[in-house]
Amino acid sequence: MHLAQLLASAMHRRRLSVEALALATGIRTPRIKAFLEDGTDGPVHPTAQELKELADTLALPAESVTQEAHRAVAAAGQRS
Repeated sequence: MHLAQLLASAMHRRRLSVEALALATGIRTPRIKAFLEDGTDGPVHPTAQELKELADTLALPAESVTQEAHRAVAAAGQRS
């Protein structure tokens, strides 16, 4: 599952909007929207701290979130 799908699914389960997630994490709304639209494939990449905040707030295992982000970065490097 891609990071965008993982976040969207967790937000849906917890009934959180992008704005509510931004308020809960302190991550700016446009950044969260970028993560949901592009995951780690777009021009906006989540920091390690942002990944931790998202995992904690969405009750996701931090390892799952960081592994997905690392997989996407590795895949992007192979495509270059």
